[in-house]
Amino acid sequence: MAVEHSMQSSTIVDVLEKILDKGVVIAGDITVGIADVELLTIKIRLIVASVDKAKEIGMDWWETDPYLSSKASNNSTKALEEENEKLKERLESLENKLNTNRLNNTEFNY
Repeated sequence: MAVEHSMQSSTIVDVLEKILDKGVVIAGDITVGIADVELLTIKIRLIVASVDKAKEIGMDWWETDPYLSSKASNNSTKALEEENEKLKERLESLENKLNTNRLNNTEFNY
């Protein structure tokens, strides 16, 4: 009589595909203390997921990080240039008001 065993093996590729498809969260805290006095706490949060899964759950920080994305870098530069231009206009307006006030004050002193 022959005994048959059904064997289902998972390769590392299958396991990795499942992990990336579903995502895995690893969380932990490390606390260092002496005599019940907490000196240091390190919170570790690790998420392993595919880019699509990460975007699906709202994690797309790499798209807005100028160190990781040239697109984000360009957007950041444009935003800074716009802010700089607004500040220049505001400064010019304040300087004009200040000069106008100085002229008005000198007219009444003579």
